[in-house]
Amino acid sequence: MAKFEKTTIEMFRKDILETGSYFTPDTRRAPNRRKNGALTTLKFSLGVSKVFPLCALYEPLGKLTHEKWARFCFSTVQIAESMGMNVNFEGWQNRAAYKGPVMYLCNHMSTVETILLPPVLLAYGPFNVVVKASLSHLPFLEKAAAHMGLVPIGRKSPREDLTYLMKRSSELIAQGNSFLIFPQGSREKVFARKGFSSIGAKIAEKANIPIVPIVVDTRCQPTREKGILAKVFKDFGPVDTARDIRCACGPIIKCAKARDMHEQAFNWMADKLESWDMPVERA
Repeated sequence: MAKFEKTTIEMFRKDILETGSYFTPDTRRAPNRRKNGALTTLKFSLGVSKVFPLCALYEPLGKLTHEKWARFCFSTVQIAESMGMNVNFEGWQNRAAYKGPVMYLCNHMSTVETILLPPVLLAYGPFNVVVKASLSHLPFLEKAAAHMGLVPIGRKSPREDLTYLMKRSSELIAQGNSFLIFPQGSREKVFARKGFSSIGAKIAEKANIPIVPIVVDTRCQPTREKGILAKVFKDFGPVDTARDIRCACGPIIKCAKARDMHEQAFNWMADKLESWDMPVERA
């Protein structure tokens, strides 16, 4: 097998910060795409998910930092490229044009994007991410999750979630932190207006910060929906190395009324996903 240069987080961030984009060079990707199958799925899943045990290990030692977290998460890019897949980021000059905290809104397809995004978002400053409460309460991870800025919500009462997030987000944004929210709530194959929460836009309006829309294409590893394995390995479905990983950052949406920002964000995200031939429901 031909050798290739392993991409480092320094290489990745240099491209992102200087050009606003990152496209896997041929010299940093395995020349042939790895054959799909159980072993490929296992190797990719281990490469992506190792961030969890590493964070759990480093936290009690007092060695877990945001930079360590970013580096652990960057294994997503490295494992994809080692399997012959391309990792493409574009539009990040939009984020660089604004100095200060923002509200990131991103579509939600799989577990991959939750680990893919920290290395790039942290290049623009600290951020907090909203997650379902059960994720922050996993064994050995609760303290690490809190340390890394995960903000858990229960999802049982939308009204209580909104009240809590409004209060907590105001505190964190005042400290200079950005926020990341997945408005779809759960992972969905189709990007649809129905279920696209406006909570991020409401927080942005109250905090007087702009919205930065982000879209990802992480169909390389969908959620496992059927079979016995779905009960245990739902987050890590069968990997398709024929699909590349894509991520695009949209234009800054200036702070305005929440409903206007919400509409602008949805429309840009829908347009971009459609340009990638991905399913969208606008009604």
